[in-house]
Amino acid sequence: MGNICIIGPRASGKTTYLAGLSYFAEAKGSGRNYTITPVNEDSKELTINAENTILQGLSVEPTRLGDGIQTVDDLPYYSFVIEANRGLFKPKTSIQLNVRDYPGEVFEQIINANEEDSIHEEFIDECLMSDVDGGLLLFTEWESSSDRFYSQLMARFLEMLDERGRLHNYRLAVAMSKCERGEIWPGRLDPEIDLFGVYLKKTLNILKRGLPPKNLRFFAMSTFGVLGKYNPRPNRVNAFGSDGRASILRDPPCWNPYNLLEPLYWLNGS
Repeated sequence: MGNICIIGPRASGKTTYLAGLSYFAEAKGSGRNYTITPVNEDSKELTINAENTILQGLSVEPTRLGDGIQTVDDLPYYSFVIEANRGLFKPKTSIQLNVRDYPGEVFEQIINANEEDSIHEEFIDECLMSDVDGGLLLFTEWESSSDRFYSQLMARFLEMLDERGRLHNYRLAVAMSKCERGEIWPGRLDPEIDLFGVYLKKTLNILKRGLPPKNLRFFAMSTFGVLGKYNPRPNRVNAFGSDGRASILRDPPCWNPYNLLEPLYWLNGS
């Protein structure tokens, strides 16, 4: 894998996902069959951030415009090596993951972008460059009003892919994040049918009409997970952060993320 981007609206869990991904493989007794090695300073700082925020019952600060981020070059650039043993008699898989975490407002404003919003165009251009293999797109809402908004976003995003000649060579992993919520946890096993096909029908149809089937896959994932196999309550509680609503870990000893790596393996072609 070369470069991918993490995109999605505000509060969809992008930065928390990366923090959880970077930390959890290093947790003792995690039982995971993979290791993640941070390669650069931004990645190492992200791991420390997870220890100092998520495990302490605090929320991860989102990536947003301002706060020193005015151009693409100001964004943190995360680089990891992910090695996984996928089972007996199967060769180990190694992924080089290079990723930027884009501010949610950049993605939201592509619908009504104008000349004064040139910075948003700059972010999208960087996200769709020829050396970017694909994107992990996170959605988190399922109300009908969200489906209208998401479908408009996707229609414009597909237009931008087409304008840049990426419509047929850009892989898109679309994930329902925060799937630990009781309303959608049962649909995690077949998210295309039981989540997107139920709650986000317009969004699903636009994506399936616009992208080749080989370049589109749907996932469900959760950075916080649930409290246990026999206790499927969300291991997350709502809180308030500097950007409004936020999420924090309910019970740190029970932290067990769900399905964080599968979208990356698919984007890698594994």
